[in-house]
Amino acid sequence: MSHRFDTQCVHCGTHPDPVTGALSQPIYQTSTFAFRNADEGARRFKGEEEGYIYTRLGNPNHTAVEEKIALLEGGEAAAVAASGMGAISSVLWTALSSGDHVVAARAIYGCTHALMNHQFPRFGIETTFMNLTDLNAVKAAMRPNTKVIYCESPSNPTMEIADIAGLAKIAHEGNAILVVDNTYCTPVIQRPIELGADVVVHSATKYLNGHGDVIAGVAVGSREFIGRVKGEGLKDMTGATLSPFDAYLLLRGMKTMHVRVPRHCESAMKIARFLQGRPEVAETRYPGLDDYPQKALADKQMKYYGAMIAVELKGGYEAGKKFIDSTRLWTLAVSLGDAESLIQHPASMTHSALSDEEQAASGISKGLIRLSVGLEDPEDLIDDLKNAFAAI
Repeated sequence: MSHRFDTQCVHCGTHPDPVTGALSQPIYQTSTFAFRNADEGARRFKGEEEGYIYTRLGNPNHTAVEEKIALLEGGEAAAVAASGMGAISSVLWTALSSGDHVVAARAIYGCTHALMNHQFPRFGIETTFMNLTDLNAVKAAMRPNTKVIYCESPSNPTMEIADIAGLAKIAHEGNAILVVDNTYCTPVIQRPIELGADVVVHSATKYLNGHGDVIAGVAVGSREFIGRVKGEGLKDMTGATLSPFDAYLLLRGMKTMHVRVPRHCESAMKIARFLQGRPEVAETRYPGLDDYPQKALADKQMKYYGAMIAVELKGGYEAGKKFIDSTRLWTLAVSLGDAESLIQHPASMTHSALSDEEQAASGISKGLIRLSVGLEDPEDLIDDLKNAFAAI
């Protein structure tokens, strides 16, 4: 489809039902699919004929989501999964074997870090966590057995930005692939494949769905690699099958992504500027602020600056605890990308699986607070933050 991005968000991957004419895709709530005869079933199992076999291997609701996100991310194909970690682990287990090495960002989602740091060693896979903003250091960390460079940009929760084009060049020179978690940005803000990334992953639970009522993940890449992810990582290793109903909800959410995400970002800029001026705040990390160290890189590879903000309070964890307990409009909850604004404490919540030493190495302090700016009026959100500051 050659239409512009906003039109693709609404239309691609969806077609009126050929039987009833229903505009919204029906929910194919079935575990298995009937064959017309034995030969047809045999051809499908051999891969000689396209068609559905069993929902763990594919479903029309999956296909619609996959067609939409692949086109929006600029990839050839996509695979849906039952969660973001289902997509991430399916990609990594497909790409890696015993004896391989991974170079990963020091600050990434806590469960991704735990997978690499606590589980990979059990299977003979080693990970080097490092500051990926130093490209020379990344080059030095590459080994003959390095198969994956893995990053988030901006990173969760420290808001470090990776030079995606620079990392892709290093990965390809070393016969490795670059995997980018684009959850924070979505293709509305950033398109890593156009910058050279090989695979993009998302927790589709977040902005792609946007309504806080789905757990889902997606991976986007070449047709060959995504075919392997479906046949190896998803089918044989993780079994992380997305339900047809959740795929239906995800498709619905993605239709409005191009409208929702810019509004999230517009409000986040206002709130970041407010936080930056507060005497209680030691540091506000948001790529759109003029004094943000990596603003030039953000301007180069991001259309907007996102809706995630990290804040360090001068009073440390105790002040942070009092602060988040004193909000009323901001909801104390993990996750992000919902219509509701969320606030949480990474050290004790999303990244609690990391030891104190691992948190420190990742740049996650005890006083760091993560804010996901929702779709409420930003002035109401600021008023609520003012009241919370008054409480500390």
